[in-house]
Amino acid sequence: MGFIDSFLGNASTVDVKKVEKELESILIAEEQVEAAFKVFRDLMVFTEKRLILVDKQGMTGKKVEYHSIPFKSISHFSVETAGTFDLDAELKIWVSSATEPIVDKQFKKDSSIYDIQKILAAMCL
Repeated sequence: MGFIDSFLGNASTVDVKKVEKELESILIAEEQVEAAFKVFRDLMVFTEKRLILVDKQGMTGKKVEYHSIPFKSISHFSVETAGTFDLDAELKIWVSSATEPIVDKQFKKDSSIYDIQKILAAMCL
């Protein structure tokens, strides 16, 4: 996918080795990236232990927030696919005892939402 697709919210897969190199300062020993998706500048990274949300902030993207969510803390999640008139797909993730989702991401009409759902199901169930 190109720049326009990612700008519009379409997720694209990212090379796992590139992501491991980028996140080497926050990954623990022996932790490996299983899959990663890029939405514009942000990343959703799945390791065997946790989901890492990488939020690049500001104009330059030098300020970065790393939000780690252990899979054991995810109580449930939902995926809403895009429809005919509603072109956005949506991912929501709740953690234990939270009434509101901790993650609420919008995607444009895109098949990556199915890949993300499968990974979440495999890691959480």
